[in-house]
Formats: sequence, structure tokens, C-alpha cells
Amino acid sequence: MLKRLYISNFALINEMDVSFPGNLTVITGETGAGKSIFLEALGLALGKRAELAALKSKTKKCIVEAEFEAKGLDLASFFEENDLDAETTIVLRREISVDGKSRSFLNDSLVSLNALKALSEKLIDIHSQHQTLLLNQGNFQMELVDAFAGSLALFKEYKAEFGKLNKLNNTLKALLAKESQARKELDYFQFLFDELEHIEIKAGDLKLLEEESESLENAETIKASLLNAASAINGGDSNLLSALSQVKSSIQGIAKYGKNYTEYYERVNSAYIELKELAGDLEDAEGEVNFDSAKLEDVNSKMDKLNRLLKKHNVQNEEELLKIKTDIEAKLSQFVSLESELEKSKKEITKLTTSCGKLAKELSGLRIKSVASIEKQVKEILSDLSMENAVFKIELSQQAEIGSTGFDIVRFLFSANKGGHPEELHKVASGGELSRLMLSLKALLATKKQLPTIIFDEIDTGVSGDVADKIGNILFKMGSIMQVVSITHLAQMASKGQHHLFVYKKDDEDKTVSYIKQLSKDERVIEIAKMLSTSNPTQSALKNAKELLSLN
Repeated sequence: MLKRLYISNFALINEMDVSFPGNLTVITGETGAGKSIFLEALGLALGKRAELAALKSKTKKCIVEAEFEAKGLDLASFFEENDLDAETTIVLRREISVDGKSRSFLNDSLVSLNALKALSEKLIDIHSQHQTLLLNQGNFQMELVDAFAGSLALFKEYKAEFGKLNKLNNTLKALLAKESQARKELDYFQFLFDELEHIEIKAGDLKLLEEESESLENAETIKASLLNAASAINGGDSNLLSALSQVKSSIQGIAKYGKNYTEYYERVNSAYIELKELAGDLEDAEGEVNFDSAKLEDVNSKMDKLNRLLKKHNVQNEEELLKIKTDIEAKLSQFVSLESELEKSKKEITKLTTSCGKLAKELSGLRIKSVASIEKQVKEILSDLSMENAVFKIELSQQAEIGSTGFDIVRFLFSANKGGHPEELHKVASGGELSRLMLSLKALLATKKQLPTIIFDEIDTGVSGDVADKIGNILFKMGSIMQVVSITHLAQMASKGQHHLFVYKKDDEDKTVSYIKQLSKDERVIEIAKMLSTSNPTQSALKNAKELLSLN
């Protein structure tokens, strides 16, 4: 339950420190006194968005601190998930610096805004006039049904599984689009790969092919030149070897006369042997050279293909071409991997669809079973609120495929008048009727949910004094099982509170400032009398106020 709220430098508030004793606390004050500012400040501590404009003074930071008693609440999982020490007293603090930066604290530990919001949802429910409009929304209506049906935990499990299913379906959609595009490109990339694979590219191939082509095209010239060279060395009567043989014989004759002559001989003999071997090699080479038109055509064809591929892929050499081949091969492998991923996703979707279907069926059973009881209890409370002829119906329809709420679609139907045909809320319910219906549902929810505190912001809007008295009775009853805080402008409601806080404003120096204080018994009489009459209450109004207070 909310124990204390401290506000510093927020809107019209300089500093405010308010305690909440528990049970039913009412808050009153003139229009514009600052009741809404009080709620806005509390909202900051609960994780709502902060704005620099909220600072009363732009030279110092704004601080809002809300203290809760959390004994008996199951918050262990929250503290564990956020790596925090579990405490029975919880202090939520929000600080806004002069430059607009915001920081959030939980028991003096810095936490994220999301963590603050997540925890506050387990501690308090603020029912504003705007929230009444949620009654027209299907998701909110389904959440109410699940709360009554005791299926909130099951629905939470379903939403988690359905969220996974949605994510997988989106993944599958993306994979199918990718596969469709890949299939369009597959044949083309396969053709490119086969084309590159067919000619068995190696680094340096083009240069070798060019050299081989040159050799084949000039085979006759090469053959003739080799033959002439071999003949000049060792052909006919006068050739190089014969002449060198004579040189060798001449030097050999004088080799015995000096070491240097021996060296000459050895050099000549070495040249003779080398030339003789060269002649043999030339003759062998000449014998191997033949003009082969078929081979020339094959070499030129390979060379043309390679040049065409270089040009086609806009690269300069075989290394770059081989890289392109590797890249294409990777794309082809990705397609195989994509098919495997698709198959895996389809299997997971089938499994999750079955799981979600089972949970959705279980949810439908619990919801259908609870509808009659909800309608009956709401009818009883509405009757207590002077709406004896009101009819409230919950229409659950089934859809063939599971959706965000399972198989079920819910509609709240309502009629306030006798003989009226129940229709959707937004078509038939006035603001006051919606407020009373929402109160009826909240009153029932108080027995179903473990939420320790609820704040009603003018739940009595659009109702008369008699109905306000009955609303007050319901809030008083709710106060016996949870903490209730009600902001009201009606005396009948205000008189129901065990504790009465009064919001007022006054001019301090050159600025208007809002204040809040707890009223004493005598002060309550005067304040309620003012609410019944004017700022200067009559004796009759004072008497009426005392009577109202004595009844509660």
C-alpha cells in the first residue's frame, strides 16, 4: 500500500510530504487547486514520462518519492530479474535535473524507467477519467474477463507463446521472400558457376595459353629455324662442330707446354661438348614441333573463353575471376542453407501453433464458464448504484484461427434503461453510466487481483448526490480489503473516507503555490459543508455535513 508521497519543485508545488494511513482516503479541493498535479507527480514516481516544463523552479531539480509497504506481495521474481535485494518497504524515486535529464531509483538503487513501470503496475492502479474509455477496447475487456475467470496467468503464458509464434511467422515470411528472390537468381548464378567451373581456371593460365598459341601459329617458322640451327652446328661437311674439332686438336697439341694452354683446351673441349648437346636438343625440339590446327583451335578457344569471362565479370586477371567463382559458390551454398532454415522454421511454427491452440482452448473454457457469474455480480452492483434496469452482457465469439486473445473475441454490451436492447458501450452509455460500470468492474476486480492500492480520480463524475453516496459505500467496502484513495468533488463521497486530505493553493510572495494537508474532524465538517453549499457554509450545511460524517 502507498504509505507516503514526497514532492519537491513540481508544477505549483514547492514541497509536499503526504502520508496515507490506509483504508479509504479521500482528497478534495477546489478546481485548479492542484489535485491533478498531485496525480501527475505520483505518475512520475511510477515511471511516466518526465518533462522539463514540470519543474516549478528552473534552477533546482525536481524530486518525487513514493513509499510503499509491500509485505505479503509476491515480488520475488521482479527483484530477481532486476538483480535487486528484495525489501518489504519499497521507495520509488524520480529526479529531474535542471537540464531535463531524468533518473529513476528503487530503494536508492539506480534502475531503468521500464523497471520502475513494471514494479509500479504490481503496486498501484490509478483510475483516471481517461481510463474509463478503455472499457470500449477489446484487449482491456478481455483482460477483465481473464481476471474474473482466474486465467490471467494462463493468458500471460499464451501471450508469450503467441508472441513467439508471431515472431516466427514474420521470420518465415522474410525467409520465403528471400527464397523467392533467391530462386529467381539461382539458375543465373548456377549458370555463372558452371561456366567458370568448366574451364578449370588457374592463376597464370592466360599467359601460358597465349604462349602456346604463339608457338602453334608459328610452328613452321620455328621448325625451320631449329633445323637450320642444328645443321649449322652439326650438319654437312663444314659446320661449327667440325671447325671446333680442329681448334680443339690444335690446342691439345700445345697443352703439355703450359698450364694455361691446358685450361684453353678444357674450355674449348667444354664448348665442343655443349654445342654437341645443343645440336642434339635442337634436333629433338625440331622433331617435336608440328603444326596441329586442331590443337591451335582448342588453345585459341580456351583463351577466348577466358578473355570473355574476364571482360564479362569486369576483372583483370584469373585471381579476381577465381574470387568471383568463390563468391558465387557461397551464394549457392546459402540457398541450400536457406532451404534448411525454412524447413526448421516451418516445423517450429507447427509445434508452436499446436501449443498455442491448446492454451487458447483452455482459455476459452475458463472464460465461457465465468461469463454468467460476471454478468450477475455486475448487475447487482449496478442495481446498488441506482441502475436497477441496467443490463450488462459479455459476448464471447469464437474465431477459426487463433489471434492475440486466443480463439475468443469479446464485446461488452450494455443497456441502462428498461426494455433497452444491449449494444456496444460506446453507442449507448453516457459518461456517468460508464463511470458506474467501470466502478462495478473495479470493485469485483479488487477481490480477484492482489493489487494493494487503487486511486480513483473523480469516479463520481456525472452522477448525482444519491448515486455518489452509493459509490462511496462501494469504495468504503473496497477499502476493507485494499487501500483506496478517491479524488472527489462531491460531499457524499468525501464523507465516506476514514482520512481526508485537502488540496488548496495560495499566493506566496510573487507565485501561486499548491499545498495539501490532512483535515481534522472539525475541519472536515467545514470542508464538506462548503462542498454542500458555498465557501461560507450555512448552519444548515454544517448540520448536514455533521450528519453525513456521523453516518460513516
